[in-house]
Amino acid sequence: MTNSTVLNKSAALGENAALSKNTVQSKQGENESETKVTCSTCLACCCRLEVMIISDTGVPEHHIAVDEWGGETMRRLDDGWCSALNRETLMCSIYENRPWNCREFEMGSYECKEERAIELVPVS
Repeated sequence: MTNSTVLNKSAALGENAALSKNTVQSKQGENESETKVTCSTCLACCCRLEVMIISDTGVPEHHIAVDEWGGETMRRLDDGWCSALNRETLMCSIYENRPWNCREFEMGSYECKEERAIELVPVS
């Protein structure tokens, strides 16, 4: 097995998250998108995606942005991350009330692994 250390882009933005550096182990020839994603290895990469609010799940108003056509999305802060993301734990602060799209974005799914591959920057 080979080890490659990865740096979460949020750390490059000055975030001091406990999970900002992670070691991803992969079999020789296997890429990071094939690495098993668990709660302890998740880097909340999906929290940088634009999330449309398509049903009422109880998202607090201060986490909602409204566009010029009246469409609602999860508010993102200046760092590009979802406003509901706890920057220290990289966990959702409104998990029980998260939007439908967030509920359907399955950890470890193909889409999840694709976002991780985009967000992870190798550190030499």
